[in-house]
Amino acid sequence: MKRILIGTVALAAFAGSAFAADMPPRTYSKAPAYTAPAVVYNWTGFYIGGHVGGEFAGNNNLQGSNARFLGGVQGGFDYQFAPNWVMGIEAQYSWLGGGNNNGVLFPGGTLVTSKNDQLGSVTGRLGYTWGPALLYGKGGYAWRDNNNIGVSVAGAPAAFTTTGNHKDGYTAGAGLEYLFAPNWSAKAEYQYYNFGSTTFTAGPAAIVGKSFRDDEHTVKAGVNYRFGWGGPVAKY
Repeated sequence: MKRILIGTVALAAFAGSAFAADMPPRTYSKAPAYTAPAVVYNWTGFYIGGHVGGEFAGNNNLQGSNARFLGGVQGGFDYQFAPNWVMGIEAQYSWLGGGNNNGVLFPGGTLVTSKNDQLGSVTGRLGYTWGPALLYGKGGYAWRDNNNIGVSVAGAPAAFTTTGNHKDGYTAGAGLEYLFAPNWSAKAEYQYYNFGSTTFTAGPAAIVGKSFRDDEHTVKAGVNYRFGWGGPVAKY
């Protein structure tokens, strides 16, 4: 009985070895390569920020050829849709430095000057985004502080009257904005302001009937902080 049991165990061991020898070698496969999650940039949300830049008077403007420094703040809301378009609304205020200007000199020593040191706007904007960049156009209502006009003859103040609304107008512009960090974006922007025209109806003879455009050009660079949604989101 013992011999039979030993023989059975030996036969089973031999059969197992032969079966293992006939099995094909095990194949090994590499682990799948790591794929980084796609980054989706979302512009939807509120934002606030600040800007600096320069202001330049247009041709035939009472401010003469002066260029002035500006700085200010902005805030707004953007909504991304369809899926690469962004629409929004923005309010902006700028303070202008160097309020005094060269003005416009007429024959007979008649000098006309103007002074304003605040610009504001409420605009809609529409843009197209690819990745972290947004190219946009904007337009809407513009406002400035009361344009203080002065007239003098040979250095002595002179009385005068004018027509025209010097405070309310329209604005249009375009810019490029870039999301450079979570919740942060930087922008460069050009904006044109038009406040109609000023016509002198009375005063020194050299200026009566003269009309001047009330328009301004600005170039700004700014930074925005975006609350909540603005910034990259990993998409797996």
